[in-house]
Amino acid sequence: MNFTPINPRPLLQSLINDEVIIRLKWGQTEYKGRLISVDSYMNIQLSNTEEYIDRKHTGTLGQVLIRCNNVLWISAAKGVEMNGEGPDTKMED
Repeated sequence: MNFTPINPRPLLQSLINDEVIIRLKWGQTEYKGRLISVDSYMNIQLSNTEEYIDRKHTGTLGQVLIRCNNVLWISAAKGVEMNGEGPDTKMED
């Protein structure tokens, strides 16, 4: 496995006003919404946010703020289906 560290700030800045998916460290919770802003600590503000637990839609939240230390990963939502089907992204040893 090849690992090249990158600075996440330019990636996050390029995703502003785009749909993103954010996976939290705790449980199987994901949020999908439009990325509004990211601060210097990488706290994240989303609008039109939908919550998914175990890849099942559990509700629409609107505008949310996610504290940086709760985020496991962030992905652009373009082309990603959140319907509960397909493989989940898992961390492997």
